[in-house]
Amino acid sequence: MAGGGAGPKADEPQPHPPKDQLPGISYCITSPPTWPEAILLGFQHYLVMLGTTVLIPTALVPQMGGGNDEKAKVIQTLLLVAGLNTLLQTMFGTRLPAVIGGSYTFVPTTISIILAGRFNDSSDPDERFKRTMRAIQGSLIIASTLQIVLGFSGLWRNVTRFLSPLSAVPLVGLVGFGLYELGFPGVAKCVEIGLPQLILLVFVSQYLPHIFHTGKHVFDRFAVIFTVVIVWIYAHLLTVGGAYNDAAPKTQTSCRTDRAGLIDAAPWIRVPYPFQWGAPSFDAGEAFAMMMASFVALVESTGAFIAVARYASATAIPPSILSRGVGWQGIGILISGLFGTVNGSSVSVENAGLLALTRVGSRRVVQISAGFMIFFSILGKFGAVFASIPAPIIAALYCLFFAYVGSGGLSFLQFCNLNSFRTKFILGFSIFIGLSVPQYFNEYTAINGYGPVHTGERWFNDIINVPLQSEAFVAGCVAYFLDNTLHRRDGAIRKDRGKHWWDKFRSYKGDTRSEEFYSLPFNLNKYFPSV
Repeated sequence: MAGGGAGPKADEPQPHPPKDQLPGISYCITSPPTWPEAILLGFQHYLVMLGTTVLIPTALVPQMGGGNDEKAKVIQTLLLVAGLNTLLQTMFGTRLPAVIGGSYTFVPTTISIILAGRFNDSSDPDERFKRTMRAIQGSLIIASTLQIVLGFSGLWRNVTRFLSPLSAVPLVGLVGFGLYELGFPGVAKCVEIGLPQLILLVFVSQYLPHIFHTGKHVFDRFAVIFTVVIVWIYAHLLTVGGAYNDAAPKTQTSCRTDRAGLIDAAPWIRVPYPFQWGAPSFDAGEAFAMMMASFVALVESTGAFIAVARYASATAIPPSILSRGVGWQGIGILISGLFGTVNGSSVSVENAGLLALTRVGSRRVVQISAGFMIFFSILGKFGAVFASIPAPIIAALYCLFFAYVGSGGLSFLQFCNLNSFRTKFILGFSIFIGLSVPQYFNEYTAINGYGPVHTGERWFNDIINVPLQSEAFVAGCVAYFLDNTLHRRDGAIRKDRGKHWWDKFRSYKGDTRSEEFYSLPFNLNKYFPSV
């Protein structure tokens, strides 16, 4: 017992000490698992990223005038580009195990281009599809310059220098939690498939490892493969057994395992190539709107990179490394524009959540998954088999993975003073506004068919409406602004924000561990030094 009231008593409960790196991770960035395990884990990452890769073209291609053939080709192209971008990001970008895939952020702007009146004069749907695709390509190519310039010039480094653990909480938290409308609403589209998948996934990954003490991480690490296969077979039995023969067309599309139309339409072997739809066309207004979408994706990806670093048991990302990753993500959007993927690229949030579920943050695993993406994008028929997994199964996976990313954001609260009223105000206000403003914009758009900002120029409407529909963007910007303007010069407040925990990571050389996680391969750091 401590005498005279000096310091806390020995038997008083102590708070959990904050940790720079997340403990409990089986394999961090630089320590790969055995080859068989790494290949299975890589395949699991490929399965998880397929959801977004299939859902976006499925929603957009029919509106452009394309049929199943075009849809299969676009999915193949998106897969190939995702594989290339993931390899580039893990080799030369942040070097984090982040999958770079399609992004929902670009969808509203893309729909504006599809609905632009200038393509309606084509009576041939195939011609209309190609003209629309070329317009989307042109705007993506121009929009990519924003991230390339901000990233490689180091401007984004100067912005992220002012991020603190406190302002990272709303940003990273809502990168995950903000995608709630893709979770259970997707499961409910076919509840007899989606709900069993969700319950099984939680049971196999969280409960089974404690029931069977095998000593090997089988159930928690490969829960996605186990559960998806079981529920997929069950869904197929329902389809074959005629459970949906008299169901409404909408139910059939969500529930049946033979409705995607991809397996018949996909070619056996096809290599997607740049300008496969023809030369891109350019429109200034659409390019500006796409640039705004690119900026929103950049802010969301910054939050996703921070979550990936946490779940890969790496130290906080130095701002210069984050900036380098953003530059390479810009190149990813440029590649998307050149190939014609109908969509830009950003960090896959669901794959960041998968890192948490498997507790494997190895870079090699994600590079293997990029190999699977490229392989299945060329062998179209085989890729189409996996791509026809019913959407409610994917939505059930999202419920878990987006939740993990959101809680990864909340984990930065360990560095902040939660007894400070300044902290409470910034946290509460930014998260509330981050949920409330997009809710208004999305609700207004759903009811009226257009956003609250509704002028004669579609591109101008998108520049205002798209950022305010993103939960992570709104919450991140509000938190960043408040955190950097509310009496931040006070020394005690600096501690409340948790800034002193990240001081040593402000520069690349500030901590020796940064070199272990983020240094470039082939001794390239000599020619491209990080500051």
